[in-house]
Amino acid sequence: MAHFDTEYQRLEASYSDSPPGEENLLVHVPEGAKSQWHHIENLDLFFQRVYNLHQKNGFTCMLLGEIFELVQLLFVVGFTVFLANCVDYDILFANKFVNHTDSSKVTLPDAFLPVDVCSACIRDNALVMFVLVISGVFWLHRLVKFIYNVCCYWEIRSFYTSALKMTMAELPYVTWQEVQARIVEIQKEHQICIHKKELSELDIYHRILRFKNYMVAMVNKSLLPVRFCPPLLGDCVFYTRGLKYNFELIFFWGPGSLFENEWSLKPEYKRGGNRLELADRLASRILWIGITNLLLCPVILVWQILYAFFSYTEVIKREPGSLGARCWSLYGRCYLRHFNELDHELMSRLSKGYKPSSKYMNCFLSPLLTVVAKNVAFFAGSLLAVLIALTIYDEDVLAVEHVLSSITLLGVCITVCRSFIPDKHLVFCPEQLLRVILAHIHYMPDHWQGNAHRYETRDQFSQLFQYKAAFILEELISPLVTPFILIFSLRRKSLEIIDFFRNFTVEVVGVGDTCSFAQMDIRQHGHPAWMSAGQTEASIYQQAEDGKTELSLMHFAITNPQWQPPQETTHFISQLKERVQREATAASDTHALASLSESEPRSLVANLLAGPPTLASLHLGRDGAVGMSDGASALRSLSPISSSIHLRGSFSSAHRPAGHASTTSRPMTGSGTDARTVSSSSSAWEGQLTSLVLSEYASTEMSIHALYMHEIHKQQSRGELSRHTWHREDSDDSSDPDEGTAGGANPRAFPRSHTFPSSAPSPSRIPGPNSAPGSAHGSTDPVQEGSVQSGGQRNYGGTTESVGTVGRVVRSARGVPMGGWAEEGQAARFHGPVPEEGSEDDMPPQIHKVV
Repeated sequence: MAHFDTEYQRLEASYSDSPPGEENLLVHVPEGAKSQWHHIENLDLFFQRVYNLHQKNGFTCMLLGEIFELVQLLFVVGFTVFLANCVDYDILFANKFVNHTDSSKVTLPDAFLPVDVCSACIRDNALVMFVLVISGVFWLHRLVKFIYNVCCYWEIRSFYTSALKMTMAELPYVTWQEVQARIVEIQKEHQICIHKKELSELDIYHRILRFKNYMVAMVNKSLLPVRFCPPLLGDCVFYTRGLKYNFELIFFWGPGSLFENEWSLKPEYKRGGNRLELADRLASRILWIGITNLLLCPVILVWQILYAFFSYTEVIKREPGSLGARCWSLYGRCYLRHFNELDHELMSRLSKGYKPSSKYMNCFLSPLLTVVAKNVAFFAGSLLAVLIALTIYDEDVLAVEHVLSSITLLGVCITVCRSFIPDKHLVFCPEQLLRVILAHIHYMPDHWQGNAHRYETRDQFSQLFQYKAAFILEELISPLVTPFILIFSLRRKSLEIIDFFRNFTVEVVGVGDTCSFAQMDIRQHGHPAWMSAGQTEASIYQQAEDGKTELSLMHFAITNPQWQPPQETTHFISQLKERVQREATAASDTHALASLSESEPRSLVANLLAGPPTLASLHLGRDGAVGMSDGASALRSLSPISSSIHLRGSFSSAHRPAGHASTTSRPMTGSGTDARTVSSSSSAWEGQLTSLVLSEYASTEMSIHALYMHEIHKQQSRGELSRHTWHREDSDDSSDPDEGTAGGANPRAFPRSHTFPSSAPSPSRIPGPNSAPGSAHGSTDPVQEGSVQSGGQRNYGGTTESVGTVGRVVRSARGVPMGGWAEEGQAARFHGPVPEEGSEDDMPPQIHKVV
């Protein structure tokens, strides 16, 4: 068993769970008493299914998709067994002659073996019978799951029609924000959640994305073992669907997982006294799951190969260059994901950044490879032209052996070569392209800016934006690699995982246990280098990396303009918007109005990000750049839909509570939520068009704020002596110089980022102006306080606090990084004694509420 050494601070125990766990999805109250939808026990599953049914465009589309998945599984297994046992390939390849009485032409059925012969071949083959049995059991499991899902989604369909007053026919034309707004409204009437009187948008997001927020946080803090440095390959990322499935199985919903149900962490994981015992138990469980993966590896590998063959063969034949295309990697989707960002919101962002990302990667085509590709394409094209000409002259040429195969292979060869030949009109402008990409993906390491022309930056970006062929290859070898990652990499991080879930889990009233990062609390997880200076009290190890807290907060506030954040959060949002507004006003006085004549929101986004870094000096044409200041003012000045913006502004003013900050009612803060006022009085198509336009403006606004925050962060970091890094490694004093990755290979030495936790103790932080009293319920003990957007919360991890002489909470910063942030094989140094085991179990629970 590996030795676990970390320096997490001890935390007070908690002995109560909320809400109580029950298994039924829907609890139907007898007629005449209460609404059918009163007190839905498992709101996590309920909201997830409401969201899934909306994304799958209604019950009928969902039902057909599920049926075809079952049929697809039967087809893959049955067709593979048929090809392996019931086809006479000698006849098919004309190696054996067939005697016909009526015709001399060989037909396809002649190559099929008789039914009795085929059945005998299958029965005599033990491997085939084993595959059929395993496949049959799996298919029956899928069938039972399908029947269960149909019953559950029928309930969700009834919820849409009876409670939300939406038919399945209009569901494809309704935005999720409109569905969410109606759910918030019916809470007052039906009391879906009985633990709180009103639901907020953040409550719904927390329910849907509870586990995904944990995964995003673990990737952000480099807790999951997904980065490796194998020999010859160098630094690489390996994160596949199979590995992700095993992570979720271990952490969230599998047998013996850390959660006792969808919304509550097990009580023993909320206390720090038995952390070593829990780490040993988790390590043992990871070991057994890894061994199980190793035993099932042959079956899973065969399935992966067959599924990939049937899925991609036709696509490759139709579009041979598709393997040379790129896609966002699974790691990239998790790294670039905001906290509280739904799947369709993430994919919309990444889809908009696909074209500029492809153009950026195409800037780095090898000149040597281009010369070789041009000549190979010339020779292959010459041969292909001759064969095509002969075929046109006499079609009997196709009857010659291998002529048709040669034509096909030559065509594939030419297509592949063309993918390595750059467009002759392509202009090499990596810095501008990288800025356009940043407008959509919102996250980028500091050292990329100014180094977009370097191959190191290109290689690191390719880890987020990989070749489709590389994606397929990783999925194929995943059954072979995943068991070893679980057994040798994840298992040694058991204690760090236990500490992470204890330290970064808070209990929110009406929601349950959630990741504290998902609260988007600037005071608790903000970073001073990302415009949170003076507002955050977070220690180094509490800070989210890459400005994740601040950017996630802005994204959620812009996407959900009706959301009412706490006072501290509102102050940060309004302050940032005021600064962008000032830049926009200053720029509008100095730039010509002709630069704002674009009529499409998408063109505005495309024009955001080129030119010099000065915010007020960015203005180019349609394919160039418009500065962030120009973009901010353009949000209000684009004439084709200015009336829609005024409509949104008037709606927001009419429906916003009186006490809400005035800055949040500006027309700039919008998304598709307000589109329901338009779609309710017009046709479904008009409502959808208006929603798309408003969604584009929300996306544009977020791009402007992301660029502005990165620019301010760059300016603040410019004067510091810190170095920037793509990896989150420990500083040089956190490990011995001869220590490195497993196997003795040291990772590539990248510049170090000042945002990465240092091993040196950090000075104590002065509490911000928003500090609140430090006691609750009359307790004299110091308690930990955090901003919670919904009611109250109980924190199972964090910093210690002491009450000052004036009653303010003084938060003592932990000056050490989270244990285990070091690379594998590195030992974290202690800067203080580790608390003794069991010392916290005797402490009373400390509960507090934050309004």
